[in-house]
Amino acid sequence: MPTSLLIFFVIVVAIPTMGGFGVAVFNRWLQHKEKMGQLIADHTAEKAAQYAAHVERIETRLRVLEEIVTDGGVQTAAQIEALRETSSSLGRMAPQSSSMPG
Repeated sequence: MPTSLLIFFVIVVAIPTMGGFGVAVFNRWLQHKEKMGQLIADHTAEKAAQYAAHVERIETRLRVLEEIVTDGGVQTAAQIEALRETSSSLGRMAPQSSSMPG
């Protein structure tokens, strides 16, 4: 086989074939990277939503604790007394309702 025919074969057939194969492999790799990027983005968004909900719960609890700490006990004592009065008035009403003829 003459050298010029071999060079012609390499230039006309082998290089374009290998180039086409390389492009196909590269496209497949690119699709894989895009899919992985999308999966990571979805996972990150889900985690961010979970963290936001968790932070919101913690902030709510913190507000309650701040209210208790800064209250000075005056409002808390008043609320406890109001609950006791409500509880004792309900306790007095309960026996009256049970003594009714059934």
